[in-house]
Amino acid sequence: MSGSLSAPVQNSPSAFIQLLKRLHFYIGVFIGPFLFVAALSGIVYALTPQLENYLYADALHTHSQGPSLSLAAQVRAAQAEVEPLSRVSAVRPAPAPGDTTRVMFSEPSLKASESRAIFIDPVTGEVKGDMKVYGTSGVLPLRTWLDQFHRGLLLGDVGRIYSELAASWLWVASLGGLVLWASRRMRLRHKTPAGLRSLHASTGVWLLIGLLFFSATGLTWSEYAGSNIGVLRSYYGWSTPAVSTELNSATAMKMRMDEHAEHHMHMDHMPKADPIDPVLFDQVMATARTQHIDAAKVEIKPPMQPGKAWTVSEIDRRWPTHVDAVAIDPNTLAVVDHVTFAQYSLPAKLTRWGIDAHMGVLFGLANQLLLIAFASGLVVMVVWGYVLWWRRRPTLSSVAQPGLIEAWRELGLVQRILTVVISAALGVFLPVLGISLLAFLAWDLILGFRASFSGLKQRQL
Repeated sequence: MSGSLSAPVQNSPSAFIQLLKRLHFYIGVFIGPFLFVAALSGIVYALTPQLENYLYADALHTHSQGPSLSLAAQVRAAQAEVEPLSRVSAVRPAPAPGDTTRVMFSEPSLKASESRAIFIDPVTGEVKGDMKVYGTSGVLPLRTWLDQFHRGLLLGDVGRIYSELAASWLWVASLGGLVLWASRRMRLRHKTPAGLRSLHASTGVWLLIGLLFFSATGLTWSEYAGSNIGVLRSYYGWSTPAVSTELNSATAMKMRMDEHAEHHMHMDHMPKADPIDPVLFDQVMATARTQHIDAAKVEIKPPMQPGKAWTVSEIDRRWPTHVDAVAIDPNTLAVVDHVTFAQYSLPAKLTRWGIDAHMGVLFGLANQLLLIAFASGLVVMVVWGYVLWWRRRPTLSSVAQPGLIEAWRELGLVQRILTVVISAALGVFLPVLGISLLAFLAWDLILGFRASFSGLKQRQL
């Protein structure tokens, strides 16, 4: 964003560089605010583990010491706090001494994305907390609010266009900035660039890997580009495997798992299943432990339909291999299906790691600090870009800078064709990018007509 609509052109670069410079400027001016909000809200989101531990300390932790009650006793204690029509949808046993057990319920009065969590002291059976949680991952209220703001400005599906817009253009701005930085260094071979413009460019180079990571992982759960990426992954067999809960076939095909469940915040309404015997939670958990479900953080889920298997899944996202899951027949306690991390394809592993790292949970505090550093750098970059634009704003100069269309016309024939083909392909695969690029071109035409009209009027005078 280091150019302006009418900044003077010094040491005029090639037509392609001029085109890239103009595009970079448009991204900075029009997409910069979206990048700023996404980065700033992402910083706060990265801090949610510490914030939640402080805000919900009474529900998440206990000072009780001693042997833990059975899961059946803890589930019964939670059931005593809810309505008779409430049904246990998942149980997360206390992962360590001093932590509580979370028993989640589906209730008729709750929305499709909500469940009710009762937090139980595993030693005394005392209820320590009662709150709504969201999505298949049981996200607590604070993180839910921050996630929905970061993802869609609290505007629902319509608001998700903002974050997809930011993710769609971030990689273009980053790689384009790298090319502009390299081009400028070549033109100033024997000089050391100085000033805010140089600092803006150099910082972008240092942040490049992180910004590309933000863009790629953000696009995977976006509304439109994310759907295209999902289709591509399914076509090449890169989807993440999930255990089959079918009881009629031990060789049932493994289902596709949604790695973005914690972001999507959805729970499907399922037909009412048979009443659950709380004793099964202990039995199913014991069976899962024999199948190398070793993580401290696990989730036990009874089926929401009759005739299905129970599942026990590792949910400790701090470690890249703690994603194993097992399906167990509640009638015989036989293992129906088992998925281990070793069965993930390389793309599925990279996707899982990328999602967890983007959310700041992979490797815990180290991941959080790294996220905060890169997101803070992006915030500073956007601010610097606007400062550069203000210093070189149109009112300070009468020399117009070539627009996108004008710069494109200066390209060679092959370059013009390639530019159109690549832009069209990207616009189809990344629809929000394609539509916003058309908006850039429309704005460019408006400025061109305005300049032509002003010039004609002056000549008439």
